[in-house]
Amino acid sequence: MSTVKETVEVEVPVRTAYNQWTQFEEFPNFMEGVEEVRQIDDRRNHWTTKIGGVTREFDTEIVDQLPDERITWRTTGGDTHQKGMVRFQRLDDTHTRVELVMDVEASGAAEKAADMTGMIDRRVKGDMRRFKEFIEHRDGESGSWRGRITPG
Repeated sequence: MSTVKETVEVEVPVRTAYNQWTQFEEFPNFMEGVEEVRQIDDRRNHWTTKIGGVTREFDTEIVDQLPDERITWRTTGGDTHQKGMVRFQRLDDTHTRVELVMDVEASGAAEKAADMTGMIDRRVKGDMRRFKEFIEHRDGESGSWRGRITPG
């Protein structure tokens, strides 16, 4: 299992950055290789990805969510095994640090090769840069979900 970390500072308030991140179905707009995210309910999402010509489908479950602070998830089924957390830190009224930490288990030959060559790490770094551009160049977030999910 590989751990990938990336941090970006975005020029929006913490509430805006957090609210946009909760719009999971918007992820294909800034995440390379993510074809679709379908939100099933407040906790669960179904993902379709295509990386290196390989299509994978999997489900994720949010296990901990605290508005304006963090979202923690894990996969619950499908072809991909991962868990992660995104944290939001207010720097001032108009700047936020967004930190993503993911543990990814490469499952197939293509994923193992991508992991060994650093492609997964580069992709996550690119996704975070694209999130920065995405959120800074729009007029506010496209929606929000302010509910809390606690482990258990």
